[in-house]
Amino acid sequence: MKIAIVAGEASGDELGYKLMAALKRRASIDFIGVGGPRMEAEGLSSFFPMADIAVMGILPVIKKLPTLLARIRETAEKIVAAQPDALVIIDSPDFTHRVAKRVRKVLPHLAVVDYVSPSVWAWRPGRAKAMRAYIDHVLALLPFEPAAHQRLNGPACTYVGHPLTEILATLRPSAEEEQRRANRPYRLLVLPGSRRSEIRRLLGVFGETVAHVAQSMPELDVVLPAVPHLHDEIVEAVQSWPVKPRIVVGIDAKYEAFRTARAALAASGTVTLELALAQVPTVVAYKVSKLEEQLKYLITVSTIVLPNLILGENAIPEFLQADANTESLSAALMPLLSDTPERMSQMKALTKLDDLMRLPDGTPSEKAAAIVLETAGKAGR
Repeated sequence: MKIAIVAGEASGDELGYKLMAALKRRASIDFIGVGGPRMEAEGLSSFFPMADIAVMGILPVIKKLPTLLARIRETAEKIVAAQPDALVIIDSPDFTHRVAKRVRKVLPHLAVVDYVSPSVWAWRPGRAKAMRAYIDHVLALLPFEPAAHQRLNGPACTYVGHPLTEILATLRPSAEEEQRRANRPYRLLVLPGSRRSEIRRLLGVFGETVAHVAQSMPELDVVLPAVPHLHDEIVEAVQSWPVKPRIVVGIDAKYEAFRTARAALAASGTVTLELALAQVPTVVAYKVSKLEEQLKYLITVSTIVLPNLILGENAIPEFLQADANTESLSAALMPLLSDTPERMSQMKALTKLDDLMRLPDGTPSEKAAAIVLETAGKAGR
């Protein structure tokens, strides 16, 4: 059996290699497509380096558009030439969906599976119905997404589980770490994002917020988990902070900090779900460029925080654009560091996530692999 698989960034590479491993446990499969080092280690010979297409944000995409368009054409042509039994596209919809459309035009009966639903429930809902022309099945990471696709007349969609649910033991504190959470000096996590644009927009106001909170709580242990490629930039930027954080690098150090943190101040993104599953009360902030801010008129949900969307309530306070200021962030963060009704209310909400996100059996990658093979089988009949 031959399966084409296309991922466009590091998170897709992570999902992709687990899916490939699960597929190989079920069948003898050759893989072609685009992926990163983890997928290549599982046996994928990538058409080109995944870094060629790993671009985020409107302006960076425009700048790299000629390369992206050329890679879309190349990827589609090579998949068509290989005549695979199925095509799996993973996230990065601006790239992967264009590939799928091109392939579907030439191979109308090829099974196409989309691993990670685009945020059709948040903005541009018309995309769901349009996807039916070139997607057979969507594998959803969030439990509310199948209902959203059904409501929007999108493709068949199944919740296969979020990969974070596989590492709950790593996220949750031991008895000793739970005691550290409860004892002073309280540990405050600061997570300003994993992209350079996020760091530049949020690091300043996060530093001011920490300083403001420390005036009322001087014994504060501030920890900032940094992504390796932005470490030096962050170190330089925090030199001007009145209360300097301890910067840690690496996934092990990050999750150790999660397990011992009293509260967190974080940029919006997947990290908010990590924190929620680690049961760390959090305040969320986000800022985008003036150009990107205009997209707010297209957003159809009342929150951009993933745990809030899953819970169906705005349990985690969020502050966007001008509202993400020192006064607002400090006022929301302070109560989370003490035994207050605000802290207890958020903690109570976070305990509901396990039941909402749990699969009846198996792991997300196993569930995803089963649906990929089932969809490929249907297409072949």
